[in-house]
Amino acid sequence: MTAEKYTEDHEWVRIEGDDLVVVGITAYAQEQLGDLVHADLPQVGQLLSRGDEAAVIESVKAAGEIKSPVSGTVTAVNGALIEDPSLPNQDPLGDGWFFRIRLSDPAELDTLMDEIAYRRYLAN
Repeated sequence: MTAEKYTEDHEWVRIEGDDLVVVGITAYAQEQLGDLVHADLPQVGQLLSRGDEAAVIESVKAAGEIKSPVSGTVTAVNGALIEDPSLPNQDPLGDGWFFRIRLSDPAELDTLMDEIAYRRYLAN
């Protein structure tokens, strides 16, 4: 079973095992940004602390950063975003993922919102 957690900056984290997560942006974030036209991804092996800038995305409306929702080591990036940066627009919770991280502190996941809390956050 997979479970998603969410940040106030509209990133999602999908838990894929005890210490591995996938990171992307929410449907709300991609709607606000508009059509994505470019993505700069982190490097595999890069160490990220929670809150660090992990990726930069550009859309027809604006440029923005994706912050790392958790601390750890980048284990993979979605290279398909280089060829087609609009993947998060088409499938933000699926093929539009940005990177995977091996967690250095799994307890950080407890500070993120579950789906119900995130929907409440969006409503306010």
